[in-house]
This record gives sequence, structure tokens and C-alpha cells, in this order.
Amino acid sequence: MSETANLPETRPDGPSAAAIEAILRGNHHDPFSILGRHDGQLRVFAPQAAEVCAIASGGSTKLTRIHPEGFFCGPAPSGDYRLKMTAGSHEWEVDDPYRFGPVLGEMDEYLIAEGSHRKLYDKLGAHPMTHEGVAGTSFAVWAPNARRVSVVGHFNAWDGRRHPMRKRLGPGIWELFIPGVGAGEIYKYEIISAHGQRMPLKADPIGFAHELPPETASVIDGLPQHDWHDSGWMAGRAARQDARAPISIYEVHLGSWRRGGGDEILSYDTIGDLLVPYVVEMGFTHVEFLPVSEHPFSGSWGYQPVGLFAPTSRFGDPESFARLVDRLHQAGIGVILDWVPAHFPSDAHGLAQFDGTALYEHADPRQGFHQDWNTLIYNFGRREVANFLQSSALYWIDRFHVDALRVDAVASMLYLDYSRKQGEWIPNEYGGNENLEAISFLRGVNERVQQDHPGAITIAEESTAFPKVSRPVDDGGLGFAFKWNMGWMHDTLGYFRRDPIHRRHHQHDLTFGLVYAFSENFVLPLSHDEVVHGKGSLIGQMAGDRWQKFANLRAYFGFMWTHPGKKLIFMGGEFAQEREWNHDRSLDWHLLDDPLHSGMQALVADLNRLYRDRPALHRLDCSPEGFEWIDASDAEQSVLVYMRKSDDGSAPCVVVCNLTPEPRYDYRIGVPVPGLWREVLNSDDARYGGSNLGNHGLVQADDEAWHGRDQSLRLTLPPLATIVLAPGEDA
Repeated sequence: MSETANLPETRPDGPSAAAIEAILRGNHHDPFSILGRHDGQLRVFAPQAAEVCAIASGGSTKLTRIHPEGFFCGPAPSGDYRLKMTAGSHEWEVDDPYRFGPVLGEMDEYLIAEGSHRKLYDKLGAHPMTHEGVAGTSFAVWAPNARRVSVVGHFNAWDGRRHPMRKRLGPGIWELFIPGVGAGEIYKYEIISAHGQRMPLKADPIGFAHELPPETASVIDGLPQHDWHDSGWMAGRAARQDARAPISIYEVHLGSWRRGGGDEILSYDTIGDLLVPYVVEMGFTHVEFLPVSEHPFSGSWGYQPVGLFAPTSRFGDPESFARLVDRLHQAGIGVILDWVPAHFPSDAHGLAQFDGTALYEHADPRQGFHQDWNTLIYNFGRREVANFLQSSALYWIDRFHVDALRVDAVASMLYLDYSRKQGEWIPNEYGGNENLEAISFLRGVNERVQQDHPGAITIAEESTAFPKVSRPVDDGGLGFAFKWNMGWMHDTLGYFRRDPIHRRHHQHDLTFGLVYAFSENFVLPLSHDEVVHGKGSLIGQMAGDRWQKFANLRAYFGFMWTHPGKKLIFMGGEFAQEREWNHDRSLDWHLLDDPLHSGMQALVADLNRLYRDRPALHRLDCSPEGFEWIDASDAEQSVLVYMRKSDDGSAPCVVVCNLTPEPRYDYRIGVPVPGLWREVLNSDDARYGGSNLGNHGLVQADDEAWHGRDQSLRLTLPPLATIVLAPGEDA
């Protein structure tokens, strides 16, 4: 029998025996009603101490140990006080966490409960601060169905009885200011469910830093405080990300772009030393990072995050990630982050059954479980969950100056029956398969990004024909700025896999994309998804022998960079990485010693510059006025001819693709203007590893009508090549 059982039910000089027992067992739902100063009495639970004295300006008072497990009571000093504790020969002083008032204000409480707090990260999580004149850390976490929540860490020997938190009843937020605990300490939350179950220790959902995996604790770090030097970039960001701007994206996985000696993972800073000049040299306008949000399993590439507010510690601390973004901005490069609000992993230390209930996820597996990925689906209709996710999106843009969020797996969010058989999903209130709550959530996030951070954008990875993904919300759209064109990728990549002898039967794979090219604001993606899971590398998927594979990929890139839509290529594709991507290995940079590989790299750099410097190739990427077929009907010879145009009075570009290994001599095409035309790019150029066949220099248009135009050119079409022509001697 515990000694507490011998105490009277009520004590004239202290709390009841039941209340003390609850504190001792870590089960009390309201520790502030017991601990601290009450009616002239001071109560302290200190199981680590043999003696406790209260020290104030008027002197010290020794408290009485009324329970051998460490519950002390005594007269409360007036004013501020500290606690002097003794255990054997060891003596130390601390501030009492239970003498401090709340940190969260009533307006915070109201907005959190309403699900409308614009900057949830300013209030929840762990924030080092000075509170009521004392340095420490304020902790706050949402767990409305918990019986008790405590902060645990090395600072309290991971004893959940020592720092139970105060519950704010309205929003179900638990908070506690712990004096003397500061940046660098690791912590978790110990939660007891409403049914008395002690949950696995939980990382902070709004933790700003986490331990290096496989360790799983959160790290006290506070909000990033980087001294930014990118004002020039930020002032012009909106124009650089407009649908009329040249946008060419280099997709990067930070853990495998480059590695050091002994396969060492590089830091954010070291990556910046190498990546920034490389991206500038290659002419890309943006980098897109696969998710940097903290994730326990490296094999998920970041797409199963547990820390939606924390850059992964694999490469350094949050400040060093901010420095990387700043350096890219100063070099004129935009930063896109992959962001994952569709689902989360079921790791015990994460969000799953966070407070003993399906808090962040749907309880019904027909709504809350992803069969494809064995992950959990957020409950988008719960206002607090939507607020949590929206705050994550805004956090990266606000605190890290991220320019765009590429939202992952949007299709899985939009459809209740995504990858489900009949009977495995629940229809919406109208009997349909649209996830109305997810649609509302996405619209809300996109509107909030545009309102709070003008110039920042969102991009949807969406693989279906869902309407108006990249149209404004007030026009009935989802509000994204751009959408990945997965259909274009599938059709065109399939075409280039085919032996050229069969391509005459599949010309539509290249032309069909123009039927819907302007229904959305598209990004043309050759992403990481196309070089994993046994698909091989891009170069490996091209048809033909080694020379033809390289020629095909060069022609494909030429077609892609001159096709309407913004551009995205995964790292390694630019120099024809031959091995399938492996997230645990560096790219094979030694391949650049081979002229075919270095030639591919030179071509991509030149395509980026051509795309950027010629308004005809980018200003009307998302408008039908920017594209015109000259001839899409020569399927027999697998030749395409088209024109790109601008609206600023600049010259058009004419593009010719010959997608067989046979050169075409005296091939006539109609052109819109007379005079001299210059071949401004030829993917078969010797500098790129080609056969150097083509129209070197200038070509004179003659008056023979062709393709419905009054003038025409006679050209040499190189084998498996894309050429670009522009009018004018100095074009």
C-alpha cells in the first residue's frame, strides 16, 4: 500500500490524498491546480530531490516532504522564488515551472479552436524565450482527447511525472513553460489517452528540428532567425514565376546529387558550394528539392514525413538550410519544395493515434488509410488538421523564403476512390467520388499562399483530368499556378522508347498533347518517378544502339524545350546518367569524361539559354496564341514542324523534329516570313555528340508556297534530331 493511502482524503494544509496520488502516478489532468503556489502554500513534486527549500528575497523556507516519492509542501514565499534542491552531497537551484502563467493568449486560444490561426508555428511547438523575466522554453501541443500530456527529455530523466502540462480547454492545447531548458535539448511528449493508455513517446508535430534519424526526438531550436540577403530576388519574384516567364526546373534529391569521399552525405552548406554555381552555369531558373521535411525512412525520399515544420537534420540545422535558399536567391535561382499534405507514415513517434484517438487521420480505414503506400490520410475536413497543414505550407514560404510548393499526390487527395475497389471507399454527401473536404482544403491553402505571400506559387502533381486545377478559385478552380502534365510525359516518353521503324504509327503520341496543352498552366515533367522502380535511366529508355540512344534523348530534350509548357528535369538526366537513380548513391559525375555525356550536358545548358532568351519559346507557354502547327501530318517520315510565337513583337521560332535515324535532304517547310533564317540550335551538332549534319549558318527562304504559306525553306534534317530556326541574319 502506498503511503498516500494513509493520508486523509482532504488535508487542511494541502491537496487531497487522491490528488497527490494522481500527481505521483502522472495521471492528474490539471497539475496547475495542485502544484505551485495555492492559498499561501507551495507544493512541489521533485522525485529527484531529498530536500527542497523555497528561496525568495525575504529568505528561504524548507518544505516538508509529505510523501517519500518526492511530494513537498510548505509555506509559500511572497513574490518570485526559486527552489533549492538537495540529493546527497549534490545541491542545485531551479525555477519552479508551476509558478509561471500561460504563454498563449486568449486570442491564440480562440483562433486555434476556430482553425484559423494564420501562424500556428508562432505559438505551438517549442520556443526558447524569456517569460516573466526567466529564460526557458515554452512548449505547446494539440492533444484534445488526452488525459495528461507531459514534456520529457534528458532534462527530467524522461520522467513524464515531472513536467505535466496545462490544458487549455477550448482548443485542446496543452502548454508549459519550463525555465532553464534551452536550445539544443531533445524532447518528446508523453501522452496518456482518455482511457488511461500511455502512448508511445511522440515527436512534436510542430517541431522545428529533429534528431538525426534513426533517432526520433525533437530538438529545441525555435523559429529560424536567418539574416536574409535576398531582397532583390524577393522584389522580383512574382515576375520570375509568372506564366509568361521562362521557368526551367532542376529537380534535386539532396542526399544523392553529390556525395563526398567515402560516400559521405554532404551538408546544406557544402551542397550550396557546389549546386549554386552548377545551376547557374546550366541556365536553370529554379531548383526543386524532393521533400526536405524530416522523415524517418530515407527510402521514402522524404515523401513520408513526420516533421512538416523541420528541414531534415541529415544535412544540417534549419539555419544552414536557410543559408542554402538565400545563396540560391542571390544567384538568381528560385527554390521549389516538394510538400506532402496527402498522407503521413504510421511510425509510433509520429502523428498516428496521436492522443490515443484518430486525431490527424480518419478513423475509418476506407477514408484514412492509403493502401498503396501503407500510410495514413489526413482528415482534411477537421478544421484543426486543415489549419495545421496550411500553417506548414505558409511556414516554409514565410520562414525559409521558399518560392513555390509542389504539392505531392494531389490526385490521391481529390478522389475518395483513389486506388480503391468498389466497397472500399465512402461516397461524398452527394454520392460522388470527389473528396469535397480535400478540395476545400486545397483551395484554402492556395488562396492563403497568394494572399499572405504575393509572388509565391503552388504547383500540383495531379495525374487525372480533374478540371481547372491551375485556374483561380473564384473561377471555380483549385487555385494552383501550374500543374504537372503527366499525360504529356507518359505519351512522349513512350514514343521515344519505340524503335523508329514503328514510330510512323504513333505520331499522335507527340501531337495529342497539343489538344489539351492550354487547358491548364502546365509543367512538362521528366521527374524522379521516371528513373526508378526498374524503369532505368532516361538514356536507358531510349530506343536503338548507344549512338541512337544519345541522339534520341537529345532530340527529345529539343522537343521538350520547344513545346508549350514550363520544363522540369530530374538531376542526372542533363548529362544522361546511365544507371537508374539510387537515393543512397551519388550521381555518376565521372561520366562527364565521355564526350557523349558532356555533350548532352552542353545541349541542356544551351536549351535553357535559348528558352530563356527567346520570348517566342516562353511568353505564351500557357496560351494557344503561342503555338501553331506548320505540319503535323508527315507521320510516314516521323517529322514534325511547328512554330512558337510571342506577343511582344519579337521573332517567332520554327522547330523541326526528324525522329528517325535517316537524314532528310531538301526537306521543304513553309515559314511565316521571307528572307534569311538562321539555325539557332541543332541537337545533332558535333558539340553535343551528334553527327554534325544540318544547316550550318543561314538559309534563304524562297517564294515557293508550302504548308499554306507564301515562303518556304529547303532544309537538311539531321537524323534523330530537333532543329530550331529563327528569322534574320543576326538571329
